[in-house]
Amino acid sequence: MYYFNDLIFFFNVITGKYRYLAVWEFEIGGYQVLHKWLKDRRGRELSYDEREHYQRMVVALAETIRLMDEIDAAIPAWPL
Repeated sequence: MYYFNDLIFFFNVITGKYRYLAVWEFEIGGYQVLHKWLKDRRGRELSYDEREHYQRMVVALAETIRLMDEIDAAIPAWPL
């Protein structure tokens, strides 16, 4: 069974090569993406598809952060 607290652990395990804290704290529109997604599903067991979707979100956010860092490195002083 995967409940909210177990998913935090699950998330940590599957993202060992990513920056766990940065991914967890990543915000869009003032909301922590992963926290909000889990909070909206609090109190019930997640389906297999939902757990798989969560994993994909983690990877997508980690890749987004990596690309943002790469862009920041390519453009050292903004604005030009």
